[in-house]
Amino acid sequence: CLSSKMPPAVTDTLDIWAVDSQIAADGCITVDFLLPTGIYIQLDVPREATISKIKKLLWKQAQSYPLFHALHEMDSYMFECVNQTAVQEELEDETQRLCDVRPFLPVLKLVTRNCDPAEKLDSKIGVLIGKGLQEFDALEDPEVKDFRSKMRRIGEAKMQTLQSLSWVDWLKYTFPPELEPTVPDNLQDKLYGGNLVVAIHFDTCQDVFSFQICPDINPVKLNELAIRKRLTIHGRENDEINARDYVLQVSGRLQYVFGDYPLIQFQYIRNCVMARTLPQLTLVDCSNIKKIFEQEMNAIGAAVSRKASNTPVPLPPKQRTLSQMSQSVCDINSPFKIVLVKGTKVNTDETMKVQVRAGLFHGTELLCKPVVSSEISGKNDHLWNQTLEFDISVCDLPRMARLCFAVYAVMDKTKKPKSTKTINASKYQTIRKAGKVHYPIAWVNTMVFDFKGQLKTGDLVLYSWSSFPDELEEMLNPMGTVQTNPYSENATALHIQFLSYSKMSIFYPPFDKILEKAAEIARSSDCMNMSGRGGKKFHIELKEIMERDPLSQLCENEMDLIWTLRYDCRENFPESLPKLLLSVKWNKHEDVAQLQALLQIWCKLSPRDALELLDFNYPDQYVREYAVGCLKQMSDEELSQYLLQLVQVLKYEPYLDCALSRFLLERAQANRRIGHFLFWHLRSEMHIPAICVQFGLILEAYCRGSIAHMKVLSKQVEALNKLKTINNLIKVNSPQSMKSARVKLKEAMHACLKQNAYLEALSHLQSPLNPSLILSEICISKCKVMDSKMKPLWIVYDNKMFGGDPVGVIFKNGDDLRQDMLTLQILRLMDILWKEAGLDLRIVPYGCLATGDKSGLIQVVTAAETIADIQLDSSNVAAAAAFNKDALLNWLKEYNSGDELDRAIEEFTLSCAGYCVATYVLGIGDRHSDNIMVRKSGQLFHIDFGHILGNFKSKFGIKRERVPFILTYDFIHVIQQGKTGNTEKFGRFRQYCEDAYLILRKNGNLFITLFALMLTAGLPELTSVKDIQYLKDSLALGKTDEEALKQFRQKFDEALRESWTTKVNWMAHTMAKDYRS
Repeated sequence: CLSSKMPPAVTDTLDIWAVDSQIAADGCITVDFLLPTGIYIQLDVPREATISKIKKLLWKQAQSYPLFHALHEMDSYMFECVNQTAVQEELEDETQRLCDVRPFLPVLKLVTRNCDPAEKLDSKIGVLIGKGLQEFDALEDPEVKDFRSKMRRIGEAKMQTLQSLSWVDWLKYTFPPELEPTVPDNLQDKLYGGNLVVAIHFDTCQDVFSFQICPDINPVKLNELAIRKRLTIHGRENDEINARDYVLQVSGRLQYVFGDYPLIQFQYIRNCVMARTLPQLTLVDCSNIKKIFEQEMNAIGAAVSRKASNTPVPLPPKQRTLSQMSQSVCDINSPFKIVLVKGTKVNTDETMKVQVRAGLFHGTELLCKPVVSSEISGKNDHLWNQTLEFDISVCDLPRMARLCFAVYAVMDKTKKPKSTKTINASKYQTIRKAGKVHYPIAWVNTMVFDFKGQLKTGDLVLYSWSSFPDELEEMLNPMGTVQTNPYSENATALHIQFLSYSKMSIFYPPFDKILEKAAEIARSSDCMNMSGRGGKKFHIELKEIMERDPLSQLCENEMDLIWTLRYDCRENFPESLPKLLLSVKWNKHEDVAQLQALLQIWCKLSPRDALELLDFNYPDQYVREYAVGCLKQMSDEELSQYLLQLVQVLKYEPYLDCALSRFLLERAQANRRIGHFLFWHLRSEMHIPAICVQFGLILEAYCRGSIAHMKVLSKQVEALNKLKTINNLIKVNSPQSMKSARVKLKEAMHACLKQNAYLEALSHLQSPLNPSLILSEICISKCKVMDSKMKPLWIVYDNKMFGGDPVGVIFKNGDDLRQDMLTLQILRLMDILWKEAGLDLRIVPYGCLATGDKSGLIQVVTAAETIADIQLDSSNVAAAAAFNKDALLNWLKEYNSGDELDRAIEEFTLSCAGYCVATYVLGIGDRHSDNIMVRKSGQLFHIDFGHILGNFKSKFGIKRERVPFILTYDFIHVIQQGKTGNTEKFGRFRQYCEDAYLILRKNGNLFITLFALMLTAGLPELTSVKDIQYLKDSLALGKTDEEALKQFRQKFDEALRESWTTKVNWMAHTMAKDYRS
């Protein structure tokens, strides 16, 4: 993406492409051209000209330059440039205009047209993922090369499989049916005499028919009814029909209703019924779908029309015995040692002494006591040449052992450092000894075994990181990446040497050897008889331990008990596997072998329970493979629900080729909707140095197995780049005065959007927020710049759906949307859990997607207003608006009457209960009348989740929010239907809240797990396990339901009592808003 920082200087290269740029005022831009003959030509060309036209202009000009005769035919060349994302791009499509391409500087290089489909594909992938594939080649990393080779072969096999699909199977993959897992109990109330009413349109004519049908019939039966009715009306009732020659499409969307499922199970149908709107479906002739299918097959054929991948399939290695080629790590009983050679670019004062601390970890568990180097002085370079010996034998090193280093300055407590440029003095000063203070300077981690399982040997230079997390383990950062800092020029570097313990290569034993070791131990100790030895007393204690939440710490005695009774755990508490794994002594290879054998006979956990095993605390390769095996039971809908966390925990994987990355790629390449969100979750973090190679390689692998999807995604990337450019231009030209700003900014935005380059890029694309939704024609007159600091863009599209509201999206650039994305995902999960328990609280988890560094999209919820605007509209005085208890009810009465009003009040009551409980449990702060909205249908919902987990806003050190959740008297006034003494309605509302709270409590461990898996995301309010403690407290985990309900009721009553303070806060907010406007 384009840089989010743009200087105001008009001479910036980005401004050349601006709509109102003075540089391009005459419509021309000076471009430097480089010819294959080495000739350089500078030429003024129209910014709106196509690449084809520019090539003709250049060719004409080149005739007067030397060496023209050495050039071939014009059509044998194409242009190449560096684009605005710093990726080399081949301009194969010559219908593009110069202003669409926006070459850097700008320079265009004329090169011989590339006829190799493989190289063309590589170029397109590089542009799409924002990182040229030549950067991966340049790494010359054996692991990267190995992973890419494997993924390329898998991708090619996937493409061959796709080419053999029928159009129906292709439709299932490309547009998978969007289904609801359960049908709610209260659905009958929403139907018409137990029937479903749908409107059927035809893609070939204007006919529209309504049908009242059983909700359990399948789509083919509805096809037949619709076709038969149409033929009867046109007097052709005797014509033969085949209902399978047609497919039902949601009108105006890329969403199809097909397959052997009852209609009511389709998400779209279910949502229409719950919202009491008429489902609009279009009957599409399958010949139209076959055309799209054939186009995609042709695109795949063009990209892979070669015999095989460029890299030949390697010959299978010659079979040799283990003793001939390598030695097992189990045979090496020597203590593990490394040599700390030196440190460079440490950049400390000469008066400071520098020390290096090293620790061996398995997850967050220290395998032995950390080792500390001697203290030496120096400024930039420090020479140790010191052997560091660890209190662990080489044979006991687990496969996923990681070696963690920290470099820190040691000073007397009384002295202050002259310079703190490279040390985190204020944040991390840890007194290690009397009178000594330690200041961390840098950290770096590396694996002990390489990706093939070979014990590392020889010299290694580790370029370190200088930013430290909030929590350190023994002044080390084991949860940090094992990748070294790619910005090596300025990074502190540690030069270390892994010792060699044998003349042969040393490998971690293969899995069959581990099981052989376990069998040998079992024969000698007869440990199988341990089952049931604990007796009733220990069984009760074990049960109590196993029922604890994932945040509970185990003491040494408890871990010993769990390990001793591990077979009891397997038989009676299979879901206790995470606690058993935390009780294993990973620094004893005998115990590890027994664990691996036990894992082979452990029953599969449910996918929700298995998610915990992907946390950082469980790094073992086979444990993670077991967890992924459990996840394979997930439906596509359930996998989509947890995809955000699954992408984040990829960061915990030390090696590229792992069970999790293969699983995600496999499912993404089998379901384009999953592929869409996997692509964006990965691409949105490509700017992070520690993971850009890993995420970039997974993106490359996805593209190679989803060639037809690339064109769709490229259109979205182009549209987002255009929106970022508009936003940057608006920020640069934003007037100081708020009142004059709105009109000018809106005019500037509209001027941009009217340009063909922007209009084309922003029209007719699948929404990144929801690929089923087509963003067709942009409605420029309704687009605007929003008031907040980062100038979000409010973009409106016409809706192709019959009678549908316009589709709105908000583009944000400069705000981190990942916390909002997480909160909305959890709200969506709460909604699912409540519905599974038969409680539909009418939650509105609107779409939100981070697409890049502090940029992304938010869905606009239609037919909704903020509480602040509703109150302001009802009162002439801003100060009085917040205290007008009738405003909300009167507003609902404006849009609803009779039975509709009763339904709207019920929608309000249910949704208010849901959000009261959700905001309390998640500790959502900064709640005011501008981030609580109500739909005309009555649904209340919250927006903007900048503060979660109890991080409430404060002013002058005083917390502004004193209530656990928002429950004001105007809300109660609506719930009670405007009748002050309507205790029955309020009692029902209170019961909804309590039922909802108890349902969430039952799933407390799942919520804790999902937040724990997000620790690696680097969200400002979710940086350590301490932050997740808020969830444990709000859900009262560890207490009985009675105790928890008592706590919740106290909070509920507190919210009622403190309602006036909320109103005062809202009044201040409303007055400030009124003053600004």
